[in-house]
Amino acid sequence: MTGASRPAWPHRFVPPGHSASRRTLLLLHGTGGNEDDLLPVGARLAPGAALLSPRGPVLEGEMPRFFRRLAEGVFDLDDLRVRTAELADFVREASASYGLDPAGIVAVGLSNGANIAGSLLLLSPGALSAAVLIRPMVPLIPERAPDLRGVPVLLLSGRDDPVVPPGQPEELARMLGAAGATVTLDWQEAGHQLLPGDVHAATRWFAQLPPLAAAD
Repeated sequence: MTGASRPAWPHRFVPPGHSASRRTLLLLHGTGGNEDDLLPVGARLAPGAALLSPRGPVLEGEMPRFFRRLAEGVFDLDDLRVRTAELADFVREASASYGLDPAGIVAVGLSNGANIAGSLLLLSPGALSAAVLIRPMVPLIPERAPDLRGVPVLLLSGRDDPVVPPGQPEELARMLGAAGATVTLDWQEAGHQLLPGDVHAATRWFAQLPPLAAAD
C-alpha cells in the first residue's frame, strides 16, 4: 500500500493474489446489500485479482444503495450524476491508496450496483476497463456519447425479471455498443436475483478477456 490516504467510503479491499494480476474487480452490491456480499463472487470470477468492494452511501430506509430513486424503476437522475462522480473519485483514491493499476479496473455490479456501473461507463469513460452488469437497466442518457472503444461489457439479464422493464437490456446494449464498447447480452433463465448461472457465464467471459497492455 502506498502512502496515500485511505478512501473515505466504507469498503473491503482484498489484495491481489500470488498471480500478480493487474486487474481489480470493483464489486458493487444491490439494494440492501453491503461491501461483503460480492466478495465470494469476485474471488470466483477472477482468481488472483484484487477486490475492491464499497458500500453504497445512500440509505433507503435501512437498505444501502449507490444512489437515490423516486420509485421502483424511477431514478433520481440528479443524485445519480452526483453519486457517479463520487464513485469515480473513490476509484481514483483507492487506486492511489492501494497501488492499483487504473487501467485494470473491472466493475461487477448487481441490480443497483449494475446501474451505477452503467452510469460510470456513460459519464466517466476511462474509469473502467471492462464491466459485468447483472440485471441492469438504462441508468440515464448522457448529454454526449462517451468513447468506450476497447471496453468489453457483459450484460446478464433475466428472462423473467419482474424489476427490469422489457426492452431495457437491449437498449442499454445498443447505447454501449454505439459508444464503441464490445457488448455481450446474455439472457439467463432467471428473475432479478443472482444465480449460479450468472457466475458461470461471467467466469467464462472473464477467461476470454485479453491481457492488459503493458504499462508505459
